[in-house]
Amino acid sequence: MAPLFTLLILFFPVLNLSFCKTLKRDVKALNEIKASLGWRVVYAWVGDDPCGDANLPPWSGITCTLMGDYRVVTELEVYAVSIVGPFPVPVTNLFDLTRLDMHNNKLTGPIPPQIGRLKRLKILNLRWNKLQDVLPSEIGELKSLTHLYLSFNNFKGEIPKELASLPELRYLHLHQNRFSGRIPAELGTLEKLQHLDVGNNHLVGTIKQLISMYGCFPSLRNLHLDHNQFAGRIPEALYRHPFLKEMQVFFYSQYIAGNSFQKGAKSIGVPKILELADSEFLV
Repeated sequence: MAPLFTLLILFFPVLNLSFCKTLKRDVKALNEIKASLGWRVVYAWVGDDPCGDANLPPWSGITCTLMGDYRVVTELEVYAVSIVGPFPVPVTNLFDLTRLDMHNNKLTGPIPPQIGRLKRLKILNLRWNKLQDVLPSEIGELKSLTHLYLSFNNFKGEIPKELASLPELRYLHLHQNRFSGRIPAELGTLEKLQHLDVGNNHLVGTIKQLISMYGCFPSLRNLHLDHNQFAGRIPEALYRHPFLKEMQVFFYSQYIAGNSFQKGAKSIGVPKILELADSEFLV
């Protein structure tokens, strides 16, 4: 037993040391973020190591993962803490992030194009802020992204067709912004997209144009188009769409409200459901 005991003693310090190291790049980035954020975040971020050490826990909202000989920051969640000011660009130096959640703050200005650096990001939640300007095309470089929540901001311009380059995307929420133009038909090529919410914007066009590609939106389950400027007739192809089979060929009225149907559309069932047969959008 002596040789085995000696072996454990020799290797223990090495293993322990590797667990105590946080990648310097991540430490630098988080300290830069700390310097730009409000007092509530600074107050909760105590100590020299964001991932914690023998005496202190990890910084609040920080999740670290062991990767090789170092710990890296994989999740950053600082929401509802009254962060004021532009999106902190040093966040984009946390290359191993899989989750970034800064919702319900007071972030302003655009999302920087450097967001495209976060190649491992799966969840991006920036809803309920005051972000503005157009979405950067670099957002299409986040190939691992599954959830994109940008609702309740002031984004403008067209919805970038680069979003169609996100093969893992399942949830796309753009509700309550100032997006204009047409919904890119290319979004229909997203095979895993289940939820699309573009309500309360300034979007135009027709549903026929949206579903013009054969086999488009194969996994879609929820489609919110309410309070935009869509026009034209509801196409028959919509009734034959796979996701409508699960919804029993009905739309809940709140999903399409604000696009004004002609007289003849009727409500059925409880809760209130709007049947789309023989209805038209007003031009």
